[in-house]
Amino acid sequence: MPESVTLREQQREFTSHLRNPAEATAPVDIESRRMKVYRDLIFNNIENFLSGGFPVVRRLYGKRDWRRLVRCFVREYRCHTPYFYEISQEFVQFLMQDYRPCPVDPPFLTELAHYEWLRLALNIDEQEVDQAGVDPKGDLLAGAPVLSPLVWSLKYNYPVHRITPDTEPQRFAAEDTFLVVYRNRDDKVKFLETNAATAKLLELLRENHRGQTGDELLRQLALEMKAKSVPSLVDFGARMLRRFAELDIVSGVRV
Repeated sequence: MPESVTLREQQREFTSHLRNPAEATAPVDIESRRMKVYRDLIFNNIENFLSGGFPVVRRLYGKRDWRRLVRCFVREYRCHTPYFYEISQEFVQFLMQDYRPCPVDPPFLTELAHYEWLRLALNIDEQEVDQAGVDPKGDLLAGAPVLSPLVWSLKYNYPVHRITPDTEPQRFAAEDTFLVVYRNRDDKVKFLETNAATAKLLELLRENHRGQTGDELLRQLALEMKAKSVPSLVDFGARMLRRFAELDIVSGVRV
């Protein structure tokens, strides 16, 4: 038992130093040259992975400020998964829950990181669109439209899809931005800028467990949106459903 306790203490001392070498003392029985190899290996692997997963976020920072942000992540956040490819998701959780922003950070940092992570997550998602029990050419108004599982409907406070490293971050003001991010049949991740009504329609499609027809869903949408003209909204919704089918956001109707 004493030996196991000592081992745990040694492991804690070792990993604490790797996470925070500026403040946590390195184990005295490990050569400093070897300790540096471990420090560089851990930090550089994580930094390289985050740079690849968040290319726009990375290029908004200078080298020093970016490494400071990565160091904060390594030092302060306790990851909840052993899988290396899920570091991106953990980084987003860190920004949302634990990170204390600095003056150099853009106000849209968390939302931009979430948008970049989502595109990566959809790209590697192993889920496929199950066409069993779905008619891809069915009538979207008379039948019950089926939403693809590879679709995310999102509302951001900033136009994250328009932010690039070549634009000045200060030009982006807070504004409601509705996006649909999806993966089509060619396994390409795409996005579509929408509005509040379309976002609500996607919500109704996702929660359509009773198998309501497209026409019924659109009339429900008109009621919830307090539309002045129900026929006009139904006509708008019918066009959107057809557009969704063309983009593989809707995979067909139930049979």
